[in-house]
Amino acid sequence: LVAMAKEELHEYESQLDEVLQAFRIALLPHDPNDDKSAVVEIRAGTGGEEAALFAADIFRMYQRYADHRGWKLDVLNTSPSATGGFKEIVFSLEGDGAYGRMKYESGVHRVQRVPATESQGRIHTSAVTVAVFPEAEEVDVEINENDLRIDVYRSSGPGGQSVNTTDSAVRITHIPTGLVVSCQDEKSQHKNKAKALRVLRSRLYDRMMAEQQAKITAERRSMVSTGDRSAKIRTYNFPQGRVTDHRINLTLYRLNEILGGEVDSLIEPLRQHDQAERLKLQEA
Repeated sequence: LVAMAKEELHEYESQLDEVLQAFRIALLPHDPNDDKSAVVEIRAGTGGEEAALFAADIFRMYQRYADHRGWKLDVLNTSPSATGGFKEIVFSLEGDGAYGRMKYESGVHRVQRVPATESQGRIHTSAVTVAVFPEAEEVDVEINENDLRIDVYRSSGPGGQSVNTTDSAVRITHIPTGLVVSCQDEKSQHKNKAKALRVLRSRLYDRMMAEQQAKITAERRSMVSTGDRSAKIRTYNFPQGRVTDHRINLTLYRLNEILGGEVDSLIEPLRQHDQAERLKLQEA
């Protein structure tokens, strides 16, 4: 009977530890940006056309992930490559906690695979950069029209040829910061301008938040990287069917599933690690 009582006591103690941990996590300060929609930019990096093709793969992965989570995806701007990839693609994700999850995707995503054009069967390494911003509302960032230089031009296709006979493409330069945003996907100049302003507002908001975060850099050094876009965060190895997240040394042999939209299998462990690190800082 005593042995049974000890066993039950041990079980209750472990349950109590779990409840206390969940309670501590619930008391962590909530980042209001986590509830916002997200603006995501994917850019091809080293690797030329292969990097552009991988940028398209990463975009499709997020498309499927958005479907899984019930988020609305709206493409804001694309710069296609000659082989059907993307030199750059910018889109928004609107839905419950979109930024709170997608912020863990900021950084350099590296791919190791044999390109379709490789006749010798050699594995090539290329990379894309993902940048995720909380989508800013007009109340978050006020943009003075006098601070903007707006240029219009004809939109062009993958090979540089003009695909529109009117000057519908828009390039907006924010003079005080030098930030430049282009949009050419819509046939209407008005719609392109509206989309470009959405991206500009989110970039300015991200810049403002980054300046605030710089004040607490020491605190963030020990946490999961959610903003350093120059950091290599993940490797997708096609021959091995492996995805490795370098921030928490997590390796999953589920490449096809992850590219198929099961991104939460990476994001959930990152969120848990982030929460654990924040708890350590709070209790220190």
